[in-house]
Amino acid sequence: MVCHYYQIAVSVGARFSMAKPSVLRAEHSMAPDLSSDSSVFRGVSSRRRDLVFVVNPQGANGRTGKEWKKLLPYLQSRLGSDCNICESLTSGPSHAIDITREAIREGADAVIAVGGDGTLHEVVNGFFWDGKPVANKNTEAVHSTALGLIPLGTGSDFARTFGWLVYANPVLIHFISFYDMLASSQVYVLFYLRKNDPCEAIERIARGVRSRIDIGVISREGEGSHYFINVADIHLSAKAGYYASRYKKFGNLCYVIGALQAFIGHRNQDLRIKVNEGEWEVYPQVTALCIGNAKYFGGGMKITPNADPHSGSFEVE
Repeated sequence: MVCHYYQIAVSVGARFSMAKPSVLRAEHSMAPDLSSDSSVFRGVSSRRRDLVFVVNPQGANGRTGKEWKKLLPYLQSRLGSDCNICESLTSGPSHAIDITREAIREGADAVIAVGGDGTLHEVVNGFFWDGKPVANKNTEAVHSTALGLIPLGTGSDFARTFGWLVYANPVLIHFISFYDMLASSQVYVLFYLRKNDPCEAIERIARGVRSRIDIGVISREGEGSHYFINVADIHLSAKAGYYASRYKKFGNLCYVIGALQAFIGHRNQDLRIKVNEGEWEVYPQVTALCIGNAKYFGGGMKITPNADPHSGSFEVE
């Protein structure tokens, strides 16, 4: 009989990397805390800011595109006098990654993901290339590019961690800056929003208050690095998410359908795991493993309830 098992090492910290064979490790970021440092905006205060909105018009079965069109006139009226607003529509998988990288190289002040967690995930990965942050082609630029989010997707789970209400009428709620990251994977949130109020959201964008937030990095020899901001998972839950992506036309019901399909023919497997440089331990017949930087996945399932994306650590379930 042949025994198959997963082997994974997890360290808790602001950085998350994977080395062959399937070993995950973490290191603490060296990025400075800019939560109260307004000086980073002084270089851009006298010019118009360039905001690039990466829109997935097919998200949430087409609802993303419709809601974006409703919000766009307000954005233009409030920010148009101070900002250049660029709309970029995605046409397929990974397109948001390419749009984001090009925007950063051209010196955009912010790239805003308009869609669900999938769009956000691609935009986050667009901030990196070959394991390093993407750089502005203008080496003399004094500003950094920030990442923003309008949660218009099917699940919008990352927004839930902050108590942000995810309804049919979304808001521009979340900015993250990759300012002075060095080789770290820690980013900066420009503002929080706990109400479904577009007016308040736009005002917070204008003020640009920042606080630090973590992201995860998964690296494997020969495959490059992959970044996540919400929850990374393997085995049953990962299969459920994969199947759910096929049924997005059913809204949040897609997660139920995906879970049911994943259960069919599922077999638990042994998991060999090492946490924080400890000893290897074998956990028999594991159903799933979730590594949470934030709390929710699967359309509102609170899978890692104690995860805090500001803590510099992950929760492993």
